[in-house]
Amino acid sequence: MNIEVAKSAGFCFGVDRAIKMVYEEIEKGGKVATFGPIIHNKNVVSDLEKKNVRIVDDLSELNSDERLILRSHGVGKDVYDTLDQMGNTYIDATCPFVARIHKIVEEQSKAGKIILIAGDKNHPEVEGIVKHCNGECFVFADDEELKRIFKKNLDFLGKKVAIVAQTTYNIIVWNKCMSIIPDTYKNVSEIFQTICNATSTRQTDAIELAKKSDVMVVIGGKHSSNTIKLFNVCNKYCRTYHVEDSDELFDLDFAGAFNIGITAGASTPAYIIKEVIQKMAEIQNNLEEEINFAEALEQSFKKIHTGERIKGIIVGVNNSEAIVDIGTKHTGFISQAELTNDPTKKPADVVSVGEEVDLIVIKINDQDGIATLSKKKVDEMLGFDNIVKAMEEEKILEGTVQRVVKGGIIVMVDGVGVFVPSSQTGYGRDASLEELVKQKVSIKLIDVMPQRRRAVGSIKLVQKGIKEEAQKKFWETAEVDAVYRGEVKSITNYGAFVDLGGVDGMVHVSELSWKRIKHPSEVVKLGDVLEVYIKELNKETGRISLGYKKTEDNPWEQFRANYNVGDVIKATIVSITPFGAFASIIDGVDGLIHISQIANRRVDNVKDVLSIGQEVDVKITECDVDSKRISLSMRALLEENEAETEETAE
Repeated sequence: MNIEVAKSAGFCFGVDRAIKMVYEEIEKGGKVATFGPIIHNKNVVSDLEKKNVRIVDDLSELNSDERLILRSHGVGKDVYDTLDQMGNTYIDATCPFVARIHKIVEEQSKAGKIILIAGDKNHPEVEGIVKHCNGECFVFADDEELKRIFKKNLDFLGKKVAIVAQTTYNIIVWNKCMSIIPDTYKNVSEIFQTICNATSTRQTDAIELAKKSDVMVVIGGKHSSNTIKLFNVCNKYCRTYHVEDSDELFDLDFAGAFNIGITAGASTPAYIIKEVIQKMAEIQNNLEEEINFAEALEQSFKKIHTGERIKGIIVGVNNSEAIVDIGTKHTGFISQAELTNDPTKKPADVVSVGEEVDLIVIKINDQDGIATLSKKKVDEMLGFDNIVKAMEEEKILEGTVQRVVKGGIIVMVDGVGVFVPSSQTGYGRDASLEELVKQKVSIKLIDVMPQRRRAVGSIKLVQKGIKEEAQKKFWETAEVDAVYRGEVKSITNYGAFVDLGGVDGMVHVSELSWKRIKHPSEVVKLGDVLEVYIKELNKETGRISLGYKKTEDNPWEQFRANYNVGDVIKATIVSITPFGAFASIIDGVDGLIHISQIANRRVDNVKDVLSIGQEVDVKITECDVDSKRISLSMRALLEENEAETEETAE
């Protein structure tokens, strides 16, 4: 075997700095504790325990005479505040690159932006970042979860968004996430690529090494985020094993491997990497001594049986099938139909060369040396076990709608088709379910029949739960004058109902426009997104009255600013009454021309002089904007004209 170690394997700057700080404190004497394991490496943690360094998971466990070291992952702002109150001495070993993220999210959230964090929501680094945000923040693991966050929050209704990443985030997944941003989400104003350069370099080096290796060995703690990501990126290119130290190497299978690559996570000391390399050399010698032709020949004639569950290594993939080495004289073939239940996926989308897979033997042809195999059947078996467990734990599952069937739809979850009745899709009775096909949906199981391997789920129950959670959140924060953006869900004769996020409020027809309107549909339509404010709310009855009209659009305020008593203007007759006519000055503001002010003579019937739609010259004689009363006169202009004529004649 040819063994090669990646250039950038092992301790990163931040981890190396943190460990040195711990050992420096030990040398000073006194009692030392770390806030959680200093790094995710059992060997290092074990050595520190031998030196009486205690691990505390909660500040309440800290003794008054202990010095606390904050690990490189960083902590939330609340931890600093509590420590200041407690008075304990603490040493901040937070990685400078993590501290930079804390500063970014704090500044961006104070500026009113929503923060999106690429990473593992359960990782201590991400938990710390979240607690430095001063407003809304969301964590996403990959591009699909990023899409769901935007969709669920209606693209954040125009709010600005800033994005950061966990320092050990997978660079390949990050690039995939960022590729969807420019065209899809226009309100992302800031993207901070905060993946540690050492992490990025380590992943890139590991990928290059994996591409030319038959097997990769990734060394690091089982709970180390960056080590797990190294394993994932390497596993895409060749068979990959994750070990914590050299003791685990003897359990691994290196048969048929000539080029072995080794890399290590940021929390792996150099001495452990060296031990692994030395142990690999010993394994190489043992393999050369133990393998002989007779054993290999016996293996090649090993019997397999129809229905048997076996393991195989993918040695080739084409457009219609995958070719498998199953360790016998047979060549194994998995057709596209036996690889997956998803007809849209090609074999290369499901398996890759070098990958070890569990299979079921469907058919054996000893004469031709061919074994027909199925991966799908194994996936279904494993997937149904997960389905049964999810039912017991009342978990919400993610799946893709595969097809429409009589009475409902089939949703693929972990290779298992879950039936969702039409009544549980959340769609109306007459709605077409075809538009759901290929869509990702969340379902909750309502019935599982293990004997028949049948499961029934509901999209509606998930939607109900989301709505109830949104309603709870709304009523906790709702107050009069609060402004919301919501979608018009229904329209009646008396107003429009607006979805405020799981809760509907009503904008009365009188609140939709300053103009006179007969029906809300003159102003809004279904699907419109409105900016509204709460006028009144009653938490006991659940009723919410909304306002939509804006003061600056009030035509009476526009009139006040632009017109005065004595102005001569043009107005349009809009209605006629026995006592006069109403004329429109501007949209939404009418004035009255009393019958006595229509002409300089007696008028018995207004309609003899004026008609609706007629444009006339009038003079503003009286104005009370607060009472919305304006008096107009045509007669005043006629009298002025007559006076001017008499003066001219004289």
